[in-house]
Amino acid sequence: MARDAARVKALRAELRAAEREWEQAITELADGAEADDQPTRAEAPLVSMRDQVHHALTLLAAPAAPKLIAEVHNAFFGAAGPGLVAGKLTHLRRDEERSFRTAPHSRPYYLCSALTAEHLAPARGLLAVSTWPLERRIIGPLSPRVDFLTATIKVAEQAGRMPEQTLTVARLLRRFATSIPGAVDGYEAVDPAIVIKAAQAELAVHADADRADRAAAADRARRLDEAEQLYGSRLRVIRGLA
Repeated sequence: MARDAARVKALRAELRAAEREWEQAITELADGAEADDQPTRAEAPLVSMRDQVHHALTLLAAPAAPKLIAEVHNAFFGAAGPGLVAGKLTHLRRDEERSFRTAPHSRPYYLCSALTAEHLAPARGLLAVSTWPLERRIIGPLSPRVDFLTATIKVAEQAGRMPEQTLTVARLLRRFATSIPGAVDGYEAVDPAIVIKAAQAELAVHADADRADRAAAADRARRLDEAEQLYGSRLRVIRGLA
């Protein structure tokens, strides 16, 4: 309010540093999830629903629908007791938007919307994380496939770190793999390393074009206010400079 630009810049730098530390901590949690002992796993239901969603999205590293978020969380982070239920996420994004607009940056992260590249409007049914770069939260023509391949690689990497895959994880990995040429061989057990290699090969075909589309849309999105950058513009199309 005092228009102290230097102080604002310093505070934003501190916030970004804190957010990076938070992301690193969540990534380490994902890496060590299967090594947790039983007492630690028994405490998992105490984690809030928004943190459960954040754990799953951090693992996937791409915007995702509530159903996939719930499946990934329950496969890798689920403990004894009720897991994450996709139907309960319906109002979560709106609650997060209300919280951000009421007290911006009061939390280390917010669950937000993915944005359509054309209109910078909320992409229907896709959740993202506020600390991700704008480019990762944009959905262009090729982005659904690129995000699917990215998520496949992350799921396969996490499955590959497990000493022994659970049935739930094996089913989840197979469901991803069957949509990628060369990732699965008949009814044999799915090999995470083969899945990663096949997904990376296809990703290389689409990545550059998708990256360019997202970068162009992100440049336009930066002219929106902070809330619209997270939750989308519903009133207008942001066009390029003439």
